[in-house]
Formats: sequence, C-alpha cells, structure tokens
Amino acid sequence: MSNRRATNNRIRGPQSALTDFLASNNISAAQIRTDYERRRREAQSRINSERPAEDSAAEVETQQTATSTENSEQRKKRKRQEENAIAKIKKNKNKNNKNKRRQRFAVDSESDEEDATWDLYAKSKPLPGQLENCEICNKRFTVTAYSKTGPDGGLLCAKCSRELEAEEKKDKPKKKSGARERRRQVQSRLLDGIVSLGAKNLQELCVEKVADNINDVDEFGDLPQTLLDRLSQILSKKRVITSRTLDLFLRPDLDKVAIYDAGKLESHDFVKIFAVIPNLRHLLLLHAGQFKDEVMEYMLERQVPIKSLQLEAANLISNRMWHELFRRAGGSLEALKLAWLDSSFNDECVQVLADNCPNLKRLKLRKCFHLDENALVSIGKLSNLEHLSLQFSGQVEGQLVTDLVNSVGQKLFTLSLTKFENADDAVLAAIHASCRHLRKFRFSENDLCTDAAYEQLFTDWVNPGLVFADFSSTRDLDYSNPDGPDEPVGLASKGFAALMKHSGSSLERLDISSCRHIAHSTFCEVFDGIKIYPNLRELNLSFIPRVDTLVVAAIFKSCPQLQKVVAFSCFGIRDVIVPPNVALIGIPNAQENIMINADALAYY
Repeated sequence: MSNRRATNNRIRGPQSALTDFLASNNISAAQIRTDYERRRREAQSRINSERPAEDSAAEVETQQTATSTENSEQRKKRKRQEENAIAKIKKNKNKNNKNKRRQRFAVDSESDEEDATWDLYAKSKPLPGQLENCEICNKRFTVTAYSKTGPDGGLLCAKCSRELEAEEKKDKPKKKSGARERRRQVQSRLLDGIVSLGAKNLQELCVEKVADNINDVDEFGDLPQTLLDRLSQILSKKRVITSRTLDLFLRPDLDKVAIYDAGKLESHDFVKIFAVIPNLRHLLLLHAGQFKDEVMEYMLERQVPIKSLQLEAANLISNRMWHELFRRAGGSLEALKLAWLDSSFNDECVQVLADNCPNLKRLKLRKCFHLDENALVSIGKLSNLEHLSLQFSGQVEGQLVTDLVNSVGQKLFTLSLTKFENADDAVLAAIHASCRHLRKFRFSENDLCTDAAYEQLFTDWVNPGLVFADFSSTRDLDYSNPDGPDEPVGLASKGFAALMKHSGSSLERLDISSCRHIAHSTFCEVFDGIKIYPNLRELNLSFIPRVDTLVVAAIFKSCPQLQKVVAFSCFGIRDVIVPPNVALIGIPNAQENIMINADALAYY
C-alpha cells in the first residue's frame, strides 16, 4: 500500500520530443547498453576460442588484423546509425521546441532512460570563445553568444549567418498591408493633397519602385528633369540621399540639380556636383549644412555659370565668401533664395548683393537672422526685381516696408511679406497704388492692418486677378475678445468679399486660415452655389470657428475644380459628404471620397 502511494506521489514532467521519438521507435537506452555489452563479450570470446596455441606469430597477426578490420567496419556502421538517429532527434526537437532548453522533471525509470540516451547521442555546442568549424563553408571561427545555428544543427560564421538570414528574409512571403497601414498611407497622401481613385499610373508606379530599390540602381539613364526632381523628392522624404545616391543625379549634360535633403552629404559631395556638371545653371540644396567656403571657392574657380542658387541652412559660409560670390558671379545671377542662416549673411552682404547683381529678378530671404531694416533699403535698389519674398525675424518699421513697395512694386509679379508685424494700412495702400502685375500675393501674420484697408486694396484695383493669395493669421490678437473690436482687424468679412469679387475667377490657391473675423453670412454669400469659381483648387479654412457643414458643402458646389480643402479645428463640420477627387483634411468624421451626383449637395 505504501509502495503504491509512493509511486502515485511521484511528480512526472512533460515528455520531450526525444522521449516521444524513442517511444515511437521502440528504442530503449537500457536495451542499447545491454546489446552493446553483449556484442563486445561475444566478439572477445570468439577471438579467444578461435586462436590456437600453436599458431604462428604471423597467423596471430593476420587474425588480429582481420578482427580489427571487422570491428572497425562495425564501429563505422554503428556510428553512421547513431549519427542518423542524432540528426532525426535534432530535427524533431528543433521543429517542435526550437528555443527552449530541455527540462528534467521526473526521477522515475523513464526519465533515467531519456537522460542516458541523451548523454549517449547529444554533443554539447562549443562555448563562446572556443573555436569551431562553420557548418556551411567549413571555415574556422571563434564562437560568440550571437553565433547562429545552421540547418543541420551546427554553428555558422558571421558571413554565412548574414547570407542565411538574407535568404530566409527573401524567401519569407511579404506580409500584406493591413487596414491600419492602408489608412495611414491614405492619410499621408491626403496631407499632401493627393486623392487617387483606382490604380496609380504607370509612371508613378515605376518612380516609386525605383525609389524603394534605390540601393540596387546603378544609374538613372536619360531620365528627364521632371522625373529626376520627383525621385529627389521621394528619396529626400525617406532621408536616403547619400554620397552614392547623389551620383545617380549627376550627368554632364544636365544644367539643374535639386536635392531636397542634403543633410547626409559632405563638402566633397558638393564639390563633385560642380566637377561633374560644368554647365550647371540651377542649384537647389536644402539642409546643406556642409556647404562651406571651400565649396563656394571651388565653384567660383571653375567659373560655373550659375543663374539660380537656392541654399538652406548653409551656415558654414562666411560673410567674406558671400561678398566674393556676389562680386565674381553677380553679373549672371538671376535668382537667389536663402533660408535659415543664423551665423552669417548680414546687411552688408545684402548691400554687396544690390551693388553687384543688376540682373537679379527673383529674391527670397527667409529666416536670415542677421538682417534688419538696413537690408530693406538695399533691396529697394534692385530695380529689375520681379519676384520678392521676405520674412525677417526682427522688428521692421512699417514706413520702410511702404518705401520698399513704392520702389520695386511696379515690376513685381510675386510679393510675399510674412510676419511684418508693424506694417499698417499704408503698406496696403502702397500696394494698391504701385503693384499692377501681381499674380501671387502673400501678406500674413499681421495684426495691424484693418478690414477696411483690405477692402480698399481690392476695390477698383487695376491689378489683374490673383492666382495665389495668402492672408493667413491676419486677425486681432486680443483673445479675451474672440469677436474682435468693433472695427475688424485683419482680413474680415468686407475684405474677403472684395477679394473674391476681384480675384475669384482667377484664384487657384487661397489661404485664409486663422482669419477668424469672417462672418458665417459672408461665407454663405460668397459661396452661394450660383457664383462659380472655376479655377480654385486649394483652400485653407483652418481655425475659423464659423466654418461649418453648410459652408463646406456650399464651397464644394461653387468650386468644381476643387482638389484640396484644409479645415483643422473647424468643429462645426460634421458628417460632410466629400465629392470624388477632393481631399478634405482635418475633419476626422468626414465620409471620404463618396461618389455622389450633382444634386446630392441639395441635401444641405
């Protein structure tokens, strides 16, 4: 009774793959050991019985040789059988429990048999620091804790490990993108203003495929400049523009290089651009932190006929080298765009620019932190300017801005004045009087100009209709009075109505975000479904609390070519039906891209 209780109280652990294999093939460790001992005794007795005392030494030697040969053959045969059994055991064990250590729970006879068999067959792997031969290439290497196991259970060297991992990754079927990933891609494209119904065109698919496999591309061939720009934009977005990928964009027959993220390029890479393309005329480099004095000096020594230069964050160029550039290459320079310069390029550089660049037609200075009011005086001397974009970080008097507009406004096609906080109604009056050819106009981040001044600007203005207009963040900054003062500040109802009356038929892009003093009734009057704005494609209405579902639906009805509407923080928009091919950004509950007929908007 006690023996049975003791037997029942034993703790039996789970059976491993080795135990299952031995049991399924009727293999017993004790039986293997018994058979081995029996064969050894029989062989010894056979030798003793068959050896006569009178045999000569030669016969004894011959018999021993034969017996040794027989024993050797038996050992080889038995070794092959054992190796096959070990291979099957390892294969079965790796398949069912690859990364788990073998556990021992039981102390009964079955566990003893398993331990004995395991000790008989198993061969411990070398420890880290020991030497081992690679299973694939048979090369001697030092074992580490990260050494991988080969297909047959052996260890692999570092090279074979990488190759095996690459093959497994290549053979592994590509995981299909789930619904969440597809939604993220759709939202990313929406933020770019891209709405596509159906499949992409062949050109776009080819460009994306090339960008995805850029490390396998040796050259782009004779791709046109438009496709090179598109590839540069995609690769810059992925931040993979390196010294190697830069070579793909360099051909001696080109005259333009556009790199939208040069953050990983070094000085010698920029030198290579001028060395490979001797007739370079248009250069665009954003995030060009390693564009130094020696690069500019090399460009000037090579006498590169540069006409258009756009640099961003090139803070390692000294003021002296800017002077050299304008003195030696200013005669051919027609366009200059500089941004995010915080260590050089001061008012004196602008003065040298104005004195030595008489043919300059396009000037864009944004976030150049060493510029102040004296720079505006120098810019006013550039009589051939056609496109002017300025954004200063310091305070500038409104009268200086007025004088600048009166000096260069007659020939301007583009005028962009951002964050000139001291500009007042006199600036708008000067624009009304001087500018007669504007197509693009930006006047943003201002809280002094009144709505009446905007109305006077667009009333009886001889300037043709604008194509691009940006009046974002022109509003009163007194947040304690959200409705604003009695006399509206910034672009409000009357100014917006005058703008749409003057330029509504020609506008393609309009940004009035944060113009929070435009009334709801004005929106309904401007976008009433009867007045049609045939060219309006992009509209930004963000942070205007009076924009609601009715306004957005009326906009869809009045703008047949609309492609993109941005409406962040417009909480009055609910359950709006979006027409096809229109990107509505910022509304989380919009029904995206529902095919509707022309009368569906009558619901609103």
